[in-house]
Amino acid sequence: MDDRMLLDQIRGIVGEKETEDDCSVIPLGDQYLVATTDMLHEKTDFPGGMTDFEIGWMSAAVTLSDIASMGAVPADLLMAVGLDRPERLVGITKGAAACCSSVGARLAGGDIDSHTELTIVSTAFGFVQKDRILRRSGARPGDLVCVTGTPGQAEAGLKGDPRFWKSLITPVPRVREGIAFSEGGATAMMDLSDGLALSLSDLGRASGVGFSLDPALFPLISDMPDAEALFLFGGGDFELLATVPPDRFPIAGVDATVIGVVTPEPEIRSGGCPIPLRGYAHRWE
Repeated sequence: MDDRMLLDQIRGIVGEKETEDDCSVIPLGDQYLVATTDMLHEKTDFPGGMTDFEIGWMSAAVTLSDIASMGAVPADLLMAVGLDRPERLVGITKGAAACCSSVGARLAGGDIDSHTELTIVSTAFGFVQKDRILRRSGARPGDLVCVTGTPGQAEAGLKGDPRFWKSLITPVPRVREGIAFSEGGATAMMDLSDGLALSLSDLGRASGVGFSLDPALFPLISDMPDAEALFLFGGGDFELLATVPPDRFPIAGVDATVIGVVTPEPEIRSGGCPIPLRGYAHRWE
């Protein structure tokens, strides 16, 4: 049992549309207010060796990344911290505030409690014009499949490659790129926190489409024997996955790589072969 299986069990309760995107979408005049929340635990989400500042940064970044994935401008972030040791709060708060500041957002409050294991719940809010919001459901056959950065670096850092340790523990929310995708005519978008393969599956389900990827186009980590597997299945990268009509690419302000095309058939292929759907997921025995 993993978190996607659990989500399937409650879609009928919450609603298919409400479980589709990275954020809740609330009409507000000519804009949408978008809101999202994440829960992180020390044992499962924070690799050993992280400082409290880095833990705070990561806790903010994962949630601000969801705001970025909607093409929205982040506004405020609230953080509820269940502390195992009270002396950790200052470092965590400094890290979260620094991450917020880096993308023009504000750490605006939250809650403090005691807990046997450090647990952080972060909730973020942002705004986007109604005609600029990017959901997972807008991809169309013929659109180009684009990614920012080099997916797989966070997983490489987790596996011990020192070149990518910072990519793992202090990810940078792609707010600027998300806004540029929105303004430049992208049709659908989400972040890559669970890995490219699972993210494609989620986006394809929402849009009713599939994807044909070209491995020759993948921006892979150099000098890495399993670079393609890391690219497809590695989790922890907070890069963006977007679909863009061919006549709108490249998009100004975004350093993105085309890795394939959207297809009408609801399947994901790389080099003509189906790819397994694996990546990062919370699992229960």
